[in-house]
Amino acid sequence: MIRAIRFRSIITRIVVLHVVAIGVTSILMPLALYWLLDQAASRVHRDALRSQAITISSFLRPRPEGGLTMDIPYEVRPLYSADYGLYAYAVLDTGGRVLFTSRPDGTALFTPDEQSVNDWFVRRRSTGGELFGVNVARPIGDRMYWIQVGQDLSHRDVIIDDVVASFFPRVAWITFPILMFLLLIDILIVRRALDPVREASTTAAAIGPTRTEVRLPEQSMPSEIVPLVHAVNRALDRLEAGFRAQRDFTADMAHELRTPLAVVRARVDSLDASPVRDALRADLVGMTRTVNQVLDIAELESFIVSTDARADLHEVCADAVGFMAPLAVELGKTIALTGAAGPVWVYGHAEALFRAVRNLIENAIRHTPPGVSIEVEVSAGGTVRVLDDGPGVPEADRDSIFRRFWRRDRAKGDSRGLGLAIVARVAEAHDGSVTVENRPGGGAIFTLRLRPVAGLTAPN
Repeated sequence: MIRAIRFRSIITRIVVLHVVAIGVTSILMPLALYWLLDQAASRVHRDALRSQAITISSFLRPRPEGGLTMDIPYEVRPLYSADYGLYAYAVLDTGGRVLFTSRPDGTALFTPDEQSVNDWFVRRRSTGGELFGVNVARPIGDRMYWIQVGQDLSHRDVIIDDVVASFFPRVAWITFPILMFLLLIDILIVRRALDPVREASTTAAAIGPTRTEVRLPEQSMPSEIVPLVHAVNRALDRLEAGFRAQRDFTADMAHELRTPLAVVRARVDSLDASPVRDALRADLVGMTRTVNQVLDIAELESFIVSTDARADLHEVCADAVGFMAPLAVELGKTIALTGAAGPVWVYGHAEALFRAVRNLIENAIRHTPPGVSIEVEVSAGGTVRVLDDGPGVPEADRDSIFRRFWRRDRAKGDSRGLGLAIVARVAEAHDGSVTVENRPGGGAIFTLRLRPVAGLTAPN
């Protein structure tokens, strides 16, 4: 579980793996560099000592009677002095006999058994210093001689070994900061590379019932993620097709039912007055209302409010009050429009807002007893409140009444639970909200909040 949480993020996974790689690299890289530097320094040192061996061989001259003479120029002799010389030398014949040497004891720099398979050697001296030397074969006259040249690494003029020895404390420490800097650059690169994924996430968050046509962009995606994005878009295509088929079926059914209902209504009206005719007429009114609401729901599923749509909320509410007044009077209730006296401009579609306010008024009319008053209050801030003197809405039902086909009492057939669902859908399409609360003195308050248009006091 801990590992899953730790590596859930791609960037976190890359960072963790990079930190491990940095830890290993920061140890191995200095060691590798130290080895390479040591090898390079040794090679340069050997080349310098071989050059000294050739120089010493140039001081040797064969004698006519046999043997050698050695004549070192005066100005060069300090380099090979026994006490302060930078170099030590010894000249041996092929039998291993020492002919010339800079050592006070007259011995060779190293014995033949110390010689390695190469022509160079490193030997710890009794004084604690380390002698680094080469053994070079050179022809002098018609004979071959061995010239040994060595250098005490503790000598003050030897700096190559000091450079190698100071590498770790002076240079190697910078490896870790450099690698950490590279890690930061990698993080920035990865974040930049994942920008299309974050943009796709934002696009995906905007997909909903009203925007089923939106698809995730594939062109800017990293090649590793394109198959996943393509599969998601194909799934969205299938979902859109199914959603459209369901919505079209609902709308088509509602349209098809309107004509038969109108025909049946005409035939019922042609019957003689009787309780049966009145009951049939009431049932047809309820059925027609339900069909109209279903059609409204189907249309609102794909309804999108234009960004430049403007509506006078006061005029919308006045039209809705006038439209519903006959029904209120017929059921023995009063209705009034209060609040702002002038235009109240909001972002929205006038016809859709009319449906929402009409359904709020109709809900108040049909769910309150006779004799109550209904007030439609319009405020300058783009808010409509529908107040009634009815029984109110229980707190437990306030989140449910805006769902489709929800009814508190399903035994009553005068409502199908679609009116407030229409209001909620209109509010959602307008980036608004609808809420309900009870009045202190009894009754309910339905509040529809919309976005006001700042500074607009007259029609466009």
